[in-house]
Amino acid sequence: MKVALVHDWLTGMRGGERCLEAFCELFPEAHLYTLLHNKGAVSRRIETMPIHTSFIQKMPFATKGYRYYLPLFPTAIEMFDLREYDLILSSSHCAAKGVRCHPHQVHISYCYTPMRYAWDMAHLYFSREVFSPLSRRLIPPFLNGLRMWDALSSRRVDHFIAISRHIARRIAKHYRRDARVIYPPVDVTRFAHEKAEDYYLLVSSFAPYKRIDLVLQAFRELRLPLRIVGEGQEFRRLKKYAGPNVRFLGRLSDEAVAEQMARCRAFVFAAEEDFGIAPLEAQAAGKPVIAYGKGGVLETLGAYPMTGDGDRDREALAAGEYGGLFFPRQDIASLVDAVRLFETISDRFDPAKLSARVASFAPERFKKEIKETVDNIMTAGSGGGNR
Repeated sequence: MKVALVHDWLTGMRGGERCLEAFCELFPEAHLYTLLHNKGAVSRRIETMPIHTSFIQKMPFATKGYRYYLPLFPTAIEMFDLREYDLILSSSHCAAKGVRCHPHQVHISYCYTPMRYAWDMAHLYFSREVFSPLSRRLIPPFLNGLRMWDALSSRRVDHFIAISRHIARRIAKHYRRDARVIYPPVDVTRFAHEKAEDYYLLVSSFAPYKRIDLVLQAFRELRLPLRIVGEGQEFRRLKKYAGPNVRFLGRLSDEAVAEQMARCRAFVFAAEEDFGIAPLEAQAAGKPVIAYGKGGVLETLGAYPMTGDGDRDREALAAGEYGGLFFPRQDIASLVDAVRLFETISDRFDPAKLSARVASFAPERFKKEIKETVDNIMTAGSGGGNR
């Protein structure tokens, strides 16, 4: 069986690339297609694959400014000629699932989310802070076209697999398709327990929907030490929200990230996340998580949903059975309240119980479920999409 893997772009090792790495291990003879590849930016396992890139690779300033070529992504992904393959496995949060297929092929899409900047989070990506008044006049017709392409190209997929029930619901809403849920892998063996120091930690790409600005403003009010690991297009804008209590550590190695997680007081997460690998990694390191209570984290973290009643919340947390706190609103005051409550009950969280919670997300489980699903689909030999 000839297999083609399709991934949006290869510019760093984030959650989607961890899944892709597992796909490369499952299908070591596959060929990998992607819009753009910054050599050395991903793991050795991915780098050793035969990698085919699109014309985006040769565009000016594409290495760092590839997002500005978003209007060209549909054309670029459709230009890949994949007719020689039996199975196409796309790993998609943007355009990868839009590759053109033929009737003899089966296309399975592992979907991280329908394009968030085309659908329900467009207001964050195309905000007044980022775009001029003239640019904003051009954005609505462009987004209408992008949403139309995204919905129509979803019909080229025979079978969707979603990373969470939260994303399965978004696939149903935007694509009118069913999706099986297989949670992404979390390499829990990378993390160890260490005595907590006084700082809070956030590990994230600097994308608008991650709401790092909210965390920065909350901690400026709290005046508590905060360390941020990551990089991205939002860095310049975010620095203006940072107080003297904040340290930007940039991009770190896996080993350095694991060390930061092992020594932090708690992990902070303000995004409405599709799944949320980083918070689970923090729990693997024995650290509680303070997270916005919406999205994929509701399925995985086992955190306590705050009621806004401090005494009642303290009583509920006294048994130490929770993995952290969910703050109810995506705003500064709600996060500040959550951190202040955590400061009073931080000794209630047992590192051994926290790490035990995430053992079931190990990569072996992920690869087993993906392989069984692919084998069943290929044995049935049926396509489920509309081409």
